Amino acid sequence: MPRDVVDLIMDDHREFERLFAVLRTDPTKRATVTPVLTTLLFAHGRAEEAVIYPAAINEADEADEVEHSQEEHVEADELMEKLAGKDPESDEFGEILEEVIEAVTHHLEEEEETVLPGMREKMSSERLIELGQEFLAVRKELLGDQVEDVTKAQLEQQAANMNVEGASSMSKEELKDTLQEQAAEE
Repeated sequence: MPRDVVDLIMDDHREFERLFAVLRTDPTKRATVTPVLTTLLFAHGRAEEAVIYPAAINEADEADEVEHSQEEHVEADELMEKLAGKDPESDEFGEILEEVIEAVTHHLEEEEETVLPGMREKMSSERLIELGQEFLAVRKELLGDQVEDVTKAQLEQQAANMNVEGASSMSKEELKDTLQEQAAEE
């Protein structure tokens, strides 16, 4: 039986927490678990941005919460890029990992306290199930991609979710820089 999008998102959140625990407690698994974490975070984030956030803005009146959540996605992407470029056995990896865990955990908590309850309250069960199917389809398509694989269209979706104007006229790098600057201001 199809599940609703809120439950699916929360399932991913619990998986992130499980992976964080493994990365913290067993450094010997960092080299193999980090790519799993980064690909799941990437696919989950882009699926939220493409499917969930527009619906939350347009159908559940969650624009402010979505804008903030989108900014946190941009910050997490930046941290994940830093993490991916480090030796899993280095001290620097451990330091960046803690930043990733702190940022993502904060984001999960906020999303579970604001955006997701708002969606569940303001959207029908049928719509939440429909969004769940769309979320899973986009997520599945992107599994295997990493943060550096982000497309200009995905960056433009992030810009729309953050209310950034003029995104379509920017190059991919300009857009990425603009999003990072706006996220850092918050």
